[in-house]
Amino acid sequence: MNTQELLNLYATRKLNFQEAKFPGVSLPGVDLSRADFNRSDFSRADLKGADLSGTCFHQANLTNADLSGADLTGANLTEINLIGSDLTGANLAGVDLTGADLRCANLHQANLDGANLTDAELSGADLSGANLSGACLEGASLTGADLVGADLSETGLNLDTITQETTSSGVSHKWVTWNGSCTTGN
Repeated sequence: MNTQELLNLYATRKLNFQEAKFPGVSLPGVDLSRADFNRSDFSRADLKGADLSGTCFHQANLTNADLSGADLTGANLTEINLIGSDLTGANLAGVDLTGADLRCANLHQANLDGANLTDAELSGADLSGANLSGACLEGASLTGADLVGADLSETGLNLDTITQETTSSGVSHKWVTWNGSCTTGN
């Protein structure tokens, strides 16, 4: 399915696009709210400023995708691959990111208010200036994550207790398509 077919089908209220393949697609500012992209491939996709509210991306691959400024409120992002993705300024309020792999993702100034990040992999992620107020971070890995200026109120975390060491392994435990590393440090 190509990009135009996706948009045409969505316009007719077809919302089921499970296991679709859209690597490298360019859809900035598009409205795909409430669509089901369960186990789909949007690696390297340009979705900046897109309305993806209420969308299901369960077990989807969004490696290195540009989601800067996107609205993902109420989306299901469980077990999603967002390794190296740009989520700068994205609205992820109330999003379920249980088991998500956000290694090396850019979440600078993202809104994660009330998000569920249980067992999420955030090693090397840029969470500087992010709103994590009320987010559930139980079991989340924050090794090497940049939390400067992040709002951690109501998370139960204390910046003094978070280990800020860099990760040496860049091999994802879930995604065989990514083998790299992110540099963190001085």
